[in-house]
Amino acid sequence: MSERMLSEAAGYQLLRDFGVPAPKFKIVKSAEEAAKAGAEIGYPVVMKIVSPQIVHKSDAGGVIVGVTGKDAARDAYNKIVESAKAYNPDAQIEGIIVEEMAKPGLELILGGKTDPAFGKVITFGMGGTLVELMKDVTLRILPVDEDDIRTMVTEINAYPLISGYRGMKPKDEEALVEIIKSVAKFFEESENVKEFDINPLRLYEEGACAVDARIIIDDDYKPPAKAERKTVPPEYFNPRSVAVIGASSDAKKMGYAVMHNLLHFPGQIYPVNNKRSEVQGLKAFPTVSSIPSPVDLAVITVPALQVPKIMQECGEKGIPLVVVITAGFKETGTEGKALEDRMLEIARSYNIRIVGPNCLGLIIPPRGLDTTYVHESPDSGGIAFISQSGAIINTVVDWSLKNDIGFSAVFSVGNQSDLDFIDYLRFVEQDKNTKAVILYVEQLTDGREFMEVVSEVAKKKPVIAIKSGSSSKGQAAASSHTGSLSGSYEVYMEAFRKSGVIPVRALRGAFEAAELLAAPASPTGALKGTRAIVITNAGGFAVLSSDYAEMYGINIIDLPKEIIEELNTFLPDYWSHANPLDLLGDASEKRFTQVFDVLARHSDLWDIAFVIGFPNLVLDSEHFAQAIVNFSEKTDNPVIGTLLGGECMEAGIKHLKESGIPNFDDLEQAYKVVGRVVWQRCRAKSIGLP
Repeated sequence: MSERMLSEAAGYQLLRDFGVPAPKFKIVKSAEEAAKAGAEIGYPVVMKIVSPQIVHKSDAGGVIVGVTGKDAARDAYNKIVESAKAYNPDAQIEGIIVEEMAKPGLELILGGKTDPAFGKVITFGMGGTLVELMKDVTLRILPVDEDDIRTMVTEINAYPLISGYRGMKPKDEEALVEIIKSVAKFFEESENVKEFDINPLRLYEEGACAVDARIIIDDDYKPPAKAERKTVPPEYFNPRSVAVIGASSDAKKMGYAVMHNLLHFPGQIYPVNNKRSEVQGLKAFPTVSSIPSPVDLAVITVPALQVPKIMQECGEKGIPLVVVITAGFKETGTEGKALEDRMLEIARSYNIRIVGPNCLGLIIPPRGLDTTYVHESPDSGGIAFISQSGAIINTVVDWSLKNDIGFSAVFSVGNQSDLDFIDYLRFVEQDKNTKAVILYVEQLTDGREFMEVVSEVAKKKPVIAIKSGSSSKGQAAASSHTGSLSGSYEVYMEAFRKSGVIPVRALRGAFEAAELLAAPASPTGALKGTRAIVITNAGGFAVLSSDYAEMYGINIIDLPKEIIEELNTFLPDYWSHANPLDLLGDASEKRFTQVFDVLARHSDLWDIAFVIGFPNLVLDSEHFAQAIVNFSEKTDNPVIGTLLGGECMEAGIKHLKESGIPNFDDLEQAYKVVGRVVWQRCRAKSIGLP
């Protein structure tokens, strides 16, 4: 077996080689040697069993601490051996390690693992026996620089215990930073180290010591080689002709739904059905090869076992892009994977690119192309949606029609046997219709390349991502859904942070963030900070705004005295005299406009304006919306609308949407989404992204 755990002594020596402080130690094989070693190291010492078969040493009675002299060392040696043999009579006892007893200190943990998607990752946080209870850790994907490391140290909740808390002296933060740098170097350069943890790493007012280390070696491990990737020409997604293989007139079949959604396609459509001469009013062909004209795109809906033969026909016909809707491939197990491999082998021999299999297909609304079986094709718009779940696309498209949201492109990636997230990201990166990108991710096949590509896309267009599988059951479900290994949810979150991607947890939040960032009146670069002003006609919403702002990282600023005094010249005596600005329930459009004019002249003091209104008889929603639009035109800072109420606010909401002003119908959601976007924008700037 290639995977093995280093002995404690070997682990200490390896860490020392990279400059990580570890206790003095010696391996002994007799009680007398133990007594002599303890004297050489200096009492008190710790003594532990050395046995490949005994991993949990304490459970086996294999650890004795506080050994204070030669007689105690002899007794400890004999007791450990006796306890170990009783615990596991078959265990091979290689000796006893006698090591320097580290003095008490702040117990931290340093760890590392090899993630299946992103490679080597290091973690840092509170350690010792409370590590599982506290769960106060942070992580980074290697490589890391010193700024990354310093941020790691300060972002754990227990950082005050390092910097000095309630009269406690500060610990040696500089030594800690150097140790983390050394550990990162050790893990990155030691290709065969699969995972490790140093727990505890004791940190002192001066220096530190790695008290215990567990290092797992895999002698056969090789980092995955970067796969060669052929660029997909953008014109592949703008076909002039489409063949539907398995097209049907039976409304119960997949081939019917796909054909139905393609009927409004402006190019040529060729139904392929060997039993009918006509399908849904169009001439049908018995085979792909019998189609007399060139075909740019084929959509396959026939059963999985027939797909390799159909792929062969598509290759002979010279079709460059094939969408395989059909399921029954690697997501089903070994036989399905073999079938998928055979299909892919044939496709590659003819230079065919594949969307799917086990997918919904693709939709390019501005071009009238819909190869899916959604209930109704979506409208055109500025959002690209790339999803690893066809069912979620179905739901989102239906929801988008009711909420007046349009798409530039929709891609269902399926099993990603060929084209994957990276290929679709490259397309939407250069697509002029795409203003923002939303990803629904279960697993990635090449996390490192994904980070490289998505960070380039995020420099040009906002990218929002939902990552499923935050729970252990969710990860298992994701693996069975796509037939891929699932990496750690926390590692994905770090990858998104590092790449400038905005992570969200809910579909609604994803689309609200995308619309916020894609709105003409709120360009991506405008969300530059957390300083906020709030203008409302409702005292209750002012109070809630203060609560939600604090909850989601928005800083409601204090207004300077001179601005308060200027507002006092025209506002009623009983307005709030503070931010949030409660203009009172009888506030008219004129009152809002006067306040907007003052605040616009002082745009340098704030980064975001939240305008919150509720329906009443003195404020017409459409006129109110126009006042918000006028305010937005007078400042380069983003203005966020929150028009709350029923039908009487619909005219105003519509006017804001048409004018490119983001609007939320839920107050907490407004602060939650804006807070998440601004948080990531600030984090992105810290790593050099725009």
